[in-house]
Amino acid sequence: MLPVRRKVFLFVSVESTQEPLDPKRQEALRSLLDDSSQMVRTSLLNYFSKHKAQAALFLKQALKSEDSKVTLNAAWYLRELKFSDPEEEFRTFIRSLNYELETGALLLSRTVSPKLDAGECCQVLDAIAARCRELIAEPCSVRDQCRIINRVLFHDWGFRGNVEHYNDPRNSLIDQVIKRRKGLPLTLSLIYLLVAERLELTLEPVALPGHFIIGCYSEKEPFFVDPFEQGLFRDSEEVFDLLRSRKIVPQLTDLAPTSIREVLTRNCRNLQNHYMQAGEEIKAKLFASFIEEFEDAYARNT
Repeated sequence: MLPVRRKVFLFVSVESTQEPLDPKRQEALRSLLDDSSQMVRTSLLNYFSKHKAQAALFLKQALKSEDSKVTLNAAWYLRELKFSDPEEEFRTFIRSLNYELETGALLLSRTVSPKLDAGECCQVLDAIAARCRELIAEPCSVRDQCRIINRVLFHDWGFRGNVEHYNDPRNSLIDQVIKRRKGLPLTLSLIYLLVAERLELTLEPVALPGHFIIGCYSEKEPFFVDPFEQGLFRDSEEVFDLLRSRKIVPQLTDLAPTSIREVLTRNCRNLQNHYMQAGEEIKAKLFASFIEEFEDAYARNT
């Protein structure tokens, strides 16, 4: 595999600056977009710099890829080449209806932190998952694997709910949660889900009224994990008790999985509210516009 990639790399580096990006060349470039080695990145940056108009079009099209690594790396190249408009990239993602959780969360965060390095965030998630993998001994139930995630995520890495400054907007930005190791129920659940995905565990986001948890429906009886409470396990009735304690009348539908679209929309709504409370009206309006974009995209396609 490596010699093939190297051959394509050499092909890209010597292309004439006058040739358009024909389909074969686009395919070759796309195959390299998920390569994070410095040699490949430098070569691609040089190539894109010599073909600015074609490169901008190619990279913006790559933002719509179903491959999350291609999408995130296309965004990285757009930023490095100063072709980048993080707000427009996130709107492009919204309109694509091709919703992938990790890509969406990172593109959302880039609207606030344009210099965000998605690769660094992914490497942290990879490292957490790798440590979990070391501790998993087969056969191991899903519940037992969740116990291991709890140990690694909350004990070894020190992730926790930010109860002291709950309304800090940084709690709702995945890169800041990874950096600061504290966040809201929703963003801690995102981290949990992305680690579980790397372990090939089938877990689902569950957007409760006023709270956010993880659901597992693959065992005989579903169970739920509360990342804001250090991975506390709850059964269905215990989730209902939590809602009742908050003066909320529980509904069976509250326990259903939540779509990625709804998760990201709720993430935007949290940011809108927190920026409004912080007196940052421009940012609050930005996230309100993203919510409208999600709603419009959904309405056009239903």
